[in-house]
Amino acid sequence: MVIGVLATEVSYAELTQLNPAMHWKRIGHPKELTKELAIDAFFDLSENAGENISDVPTGIPVFINSVCHTLHEKKLPNDMVRINGWCGFINRPVWEVAGTLTEAHLNVLSTIGIKATPTPDEPGLIAARILSMIINEAYFAKEEQVSTEAEIDIAMKLGTNYPKGPFEWAKAIGLPHIVSLLDKLSETDPRYTPASLLRKEANEA
Repeated sequence: MVIGVLATEVSYAELTQLNPAMHWKRIGHPKELTKELAIDAFFDLSENAGENISDVPTGIPVFINSVCHTLHEKKLPNDMVRINGWCGFINRPVWEVAGTLTEAHLNVLSTIGIKATPTPDEPGLIAARILSMIINEAYFAKEEQVSTEAEIDIAMKLGTNYPKGPFEWAKAIGLPHIVSLLDKLSETDPRYTPASLLRKEANEA
């Protein structure tokens, strides 16, 4: 099985480490996605995932990194599914997948050692939506001088057994990604409105 991947160097490394023995083919630019490209599946983990899908050979399972925007919003066909391609989420053994999971999709995931959890096609999927709110609350606490970043991270790791604290997660994922998701979620629920300090630091990132 040959899997084509459009991704940054970091994302490509995370994905290919799942099964280094697989035949991975990194795509450097969307123009390389011609019908003659001999791939059996395609992962688009780029920042603008889904925008050049028309160039992907038809009839193969496609996975796109789209945390904020749904398949419906992107007007993508049913043979494509959404995943969370944020840093730290790709190398997990279980992925949240939104969209119609076909046998072909499941076969690709099984081959690279991933189990799929079907997820509603909603902004943030599940884990990213919860994590963005936790990070936002941590920024509210910092803004109100409740505690420091280091102390909040330690408290969350020791108190909840999280692998990372909210500020560590935020730095790993990228503050602009967190704010973009919170802005999207706050369109229908004001509880997700980003903390002013979080937005300020994201703009400076």
